[in-house]
Amino acid sequence: MTMMRAIGLMSGTSLDGVDVALIETDGEDVKVVRSHNGYLEPLGPTGYRGYTDEDRELLRRALSDSEAVVAREDRPGCLPEAEAFVTAAHAEAVEAFLAASGLSAADIDVIGFHGQTVVHRPDQRMSVQIGDGAALSRRLGIPVVSDLRHADIAAGGQGAPLVPVFHKALAKAAGFEGALGILNIGGVANATLIASNGDVIAFDTGPGNALIDDWMRERTGRPLDDGGRTAARGRPDEPLLAWLLTHPFFFRRPPKSLDRNWFSHKLAGQLSTEDGAATLTAFTARAVARALDHAPEIPTRWIVAGGGARNGELVRLLNYHLRAEITTADAIGWSSAYLEAQAFAHLAVRSLKGLPITFPSTTGVREAMTGGVLARPDA
Repeated sequence: MTMMRAIGLMSGTSLDGVDVALIETDGEDVKVVRSHNGYLEPLGPTGYRGYTDEDRELLRRALSDSEAVVAREDRPGCLPEAEAFVTAAHAEAVEAFLAASGLSAADIDVIGFHGQTVVHRPDQRMSVQIGDGAALSRRLGIPVVSDLRHADIAAGGQGAPLVPVFHKALAKAAGFEGALGILNIGGVANATLIASNGDVIAFDTGPGNALIDDWMRERTGRPLDDGGRTAARGRPDEPLLAWLLTHPFFFRRPPKSLDRNWFSHKLAGQLSTEDGAATLTAFTARAVARALDHAPEIPTRWIVAGGGARNGELVRLLNYHLRAEITTADAIGWSSAYLEAQAFAHLAVRSLKGLPITFPSTTGVREAMTGGVLARPDA
């Protein structure tokens, strides 16, 4: 199959900014280059457009106002303003990326545009990502695939996670053998478990960075626990952790997905700053360990990506609880920071070609199916 140049865009639940990544893929395989040590070189150039404090405040208000959404077309409160902002911010991110990379719109075959999730209620068959794919396509002059979750949700799936088919392509390119776990820790954490025979299951494991970030913002005014240093100085509240892990979500068999707002950092409100950070960090790690209750084959190796891969204390706890070889995506030539953006580039190409992007073992949908809405600049 012919390789296509695709840009993927991701603005996650941690509300830090827009990730931009360019890859070459035919929808099945990704073009890679091996380094002298056998690991992969970065797949392609990347870019980033950070959100200001004012941007994040608008998006947080949008998350709050979205609680009033009862139909996926609803845009109550500040959601129209937030949607226009998300579209413009992603356009600015792509324009800056193309300029910095010496590329033009004509060099890009398609863009995978995730948008900003404000509602994720698969039990109500609804997931809303704000952002106007048609407007983005017109501004950039590039075809855009967006709304990648809706078809799966409408068919009874969870609509998440979407990245496992890309994880499998990366694992194939890397030549990994044996049971492998790929853990992406954004605002919510999700795991892809690839068995020795190639079978894949995937699901959200629980909170990722969201609770830790919210805690640090409230207690210190900082957006995150840099390197996990605050958590490392604290002591987890074991009774609170034991109670949190009795939530019904952890007993449900996958596929399953989690809304960012199902848990709140305020549950640790009676603790000191350090102990609260330690408790919430431990909660993320132990929730991942609980995921092994649902693994048909326990991974002997884990690759950790997302913002959580930069949290040294969280990685230390994962190493303790998972009892397996753990490495970060960056250490093997993958990208901890841009893996999801790369995934949406891959998904856009799969969508263009009518290939499945969700599967019974990843979202619970009845049969493998494609998804996404294509917008062309001249439409």
